[in-house]
Amino acid sequence: MPEIDFLQELLIVLAVTISIVYLFQKIRVPAIVGFLLAGVIIGPGGFGLIQNVHQVEMLADIGVALLLFTIGVEFSLENILSMQRRIVWAGMLQVFLTILAVWIIAVAFGIAPNVGVFYGFLVTMSSTAIVLRIYNDRGEVNAIHGRLASGTLLFQDLCIVPMMLLVPVLSNTGQGTVLDIVWAVVKSLLALFIIVWTARKLVPRLLHEVALVRNREVFILFVVLVCLGTAWLASMTGLSLALGALIAGLVISESELSHQVIADVLPLRDCFSGIFFISIGMLLDPAMLSHDWVTTTGELLLMVGIKTLVVTVIFWWLYSSLRVGILLGLSLAQIGEFSFILAKAGISQKLLSAAEEQTFLAASILSMIATPFLIQAAPAIAQRLTGGTPHLPEDGAQDRGPASADGHVIIVGYGLNGQNLARVLRESGIPYRVLELSPELVRAGKIAGEAIDFGDGTRPDILLQAGIQRARVLVIAISDPIATAHTVSQARRLRADVKIIVRTRYVAEIERLYSLGANEVIPEEFETSVEIFARVLHEYHVPRNVIALQVDLIRKEHYGTLRGLRLAGKQLDELSHFLIGATTDVFSVLDDSPVVGQSLRQINLRERTGAMAIAAVRDGKPIHQVGPEFVLQAGDLLVLLGAHKALDDAAQLISPRSD
Repeated sequence: MPEIDFLQELLIVLAVTISIVYLFQKIRVPAIVGFLLAGVIIGPGGFGLIQNVHQVEMLADIGVALLLFTIGVEFSLENILSMQRRIVWAGMLQVFLTILAVWIIAVAFGIAPNVGVFYGFLVTMSSTAIVLRIYNDRGEVNAIHGRLASGTLLFQDLCIVPMMLLVPVLSNTGQGTVLDIVWAVVKSLLALFIIVWTARKLVPRLLHEVALVRNREVFILFVVLVCLGTAWLASMTGLSLALGALIAGLVISESELSHQVIADVLPLRDCFSGIFFISIGMLLDPAMLSHDWVTTTGELLLMVGIKTLVVTVIFWWLYSSLRVGILLGLSLAQIGEFSFILAKAGISQKLLSAAEEQTFLAASILSMIATPFLIQAAPAIAQRLTGGTPHLPEDGAQDRGPASADGHVIIVGYGLNGQNLARVLRESGIPYRVLELSPELVRAGKIAGEAIDFGDGTRPDILLQAGIQRARVLVIAISDPIATAHTVSQARRLRADVKIIVRTRYVAEIERLYSLGANEVIPEEFETSVEIFARVLHEYHVPRNVIALQVDLIRKEHYGTLRGLRLAGKQLDELSHFLIGATTDVFSVLDDSPVVGQSLRQINLRERTGAMAIAAVRDGKPIHQVGPEFVLQAGDLLVLLGAHKALDDAAQLISPRSD
């Protein structure tokens, strides 16, 4: 019975998926590597546990659609559109230069020019599913190399349309003219525009209406319908299923319900995406690989080398950062899943033989298996090639950065946090310099009159140019955890006494950043928790100084209580015991206040309210001892100590009386 056979094969795939995830988490190897290897082992070329690969591929198509859908939800369509010009240039250069390099090498080996161009098509594509999945697991999707990789991969995926249309033209059997090809590309792009425009207009409204039903099952079904429905529409217009799913995710990312969508779809995504990677592994024939491993290895090294070199040079040139270029070069070095679709089309058009396809598949799958290790090693390789503390002249004249007063602030990162900090510093009259790697943000900052420079904060020479030797504070507000750690390390080597304040999204980075030399590490999710409990305690009239004491202790202990660690020394309740009965507040003496011109003895403050004046500020100068004969003047700031009711009564006494 076919149904029973399919169920048996599905059970094998699920059992292998669970086992692989468990085993590889134990040995701390990316699960994607395990999935690919498992596919090789259980597939027709391995032990033959799965013979009908086509049925598994149907589930794999759903898996890659759900994977790219959730990645699109976690990303932002606005972010992609805001950086479109540079990404388009980078994508065009990457595709053109990769095809050109492969074509030159192919022609040098005696391969026909049209076949050489087709080989270039195969090599230029990278794996959107693998790269974005690994970046997502590493928390680097929002880092600058994560955003650039996402944009480049999206551009590559769009290129699959003209490439598929050009395959018949490259073969001798092609009947279409150039005009036919151009018209087909225009129709596909028009269909893409219609899908995106319609989805942006309808999907958020429908999603909101479905959410009002307050039925979780209906909500999940609607989300899956949007994902697979958009993917199906894209495939019907000549685009790919995966590209359609990514578009659906990008559209939903603009909704306020995007976080709930991710939480509900995540279990489905993890299950089906594992099946997708296993199905890729099933395509490999180990017997063929063992017979001709020299050719496969040479092809693998050639493909990875070409793509790494091309991508590295392009982004090094566009962003003046060798580190970013290396990170992207090694991340995009593998062959993509869309290349397998092109390979099948090439066989039907006699551009690729069956033996050549198997060699290409073997090299491609090996490049996919190597990708997690390349991405993991990329930061260390980039640091070794670009890092190193420069020699500092003894006269201290090494700082030739922009002129600014001693004691300025260096802000690394001009995102939302960096922009808010810059605005506050500007309004406070505190000098600062901003370092940012996004040319678009640098251009916007310069137009706004910001003291901003294009530069990579992980490089010691850039920190020197920004004035690290004269700076008082270094604030690191970027989304790249690895770049953050490198910046802290380099800054501490350059200056032992500069104060380093770091913002991080990741709790696991707190201790590491402190060990590298950060003075203060501010984790976003814990600061949100601190703000919430502070407001709750304030609502229950817990004295402000007790709340401040608790917040201060939590921060000094590196958020130990929120992470389940025991605080050293006295507990919070012991320390707050001495202050629980009283609090302090500051009151302004206005011009028409009835107490102006009277002493504290005359207004009988303590006897009438129970509050005690402990300090005052007059004309910007603090007065630490305030006695009974202290005469109040308009404009004074009076610091009072007392219970909540006492302070409320004092406010009534000091404030002007309303007629």
